[in-house]
Amino acid sequence: MNDPRSIKATQAALMVSADDTEATFYEALQQGDLDRVMSVWAEEDEIACVHPGGPRAVGVVAIRASLEAVLSQGSLHVTLEQVRRLETATCAVHHVLEKIQAMTPEGLQQAYVMATNVYLRTAQGWRMVLHHASPGQPHDMPDVVELGATLH
Repeated sequence: MNDPRSIKATQAALMVSADDTEATFYEALQQGDLDRVMSVWAEEDEIACVHPGGPRAVGVVAIRASLEAVLSQGSLHVTLEQVRRLETATCAVHHVLEKIQAMTPEGLQQAYVMATNVYLRTAQGWRMVLHHASPGQPHDMPDVVELGATLH
């Protein structure tokens, strides 16, 4: 019999870096495994998830419901086209361009999403505390790094 505490400890051991946590998150999305997707999240009240064009889901229950709705359409094939990282000993921010492919009645559809994933180092290992995604385009891949540019 699997003890939930030992399973959670094993999951934490597998996520010894923010990169490991991110890999687990995207693998679970591709497998359509909601429990595994949720295993990467911290258990804090203020964790948040924003899907492209959607409202902000705050807390474990709201995030689980939002991800359940996303996965109810089937698993997502997500490829990270670009990852930029800012990391400290206890916090990591990853800016990514997600290429998402899904089979629909109209055939294979493709979309791009700009996302920011924030991870904190906790007693249980690295955990996601924010996934904020916005619609993107293939031409979003190049970074804008001009000094003095006003973005908003």
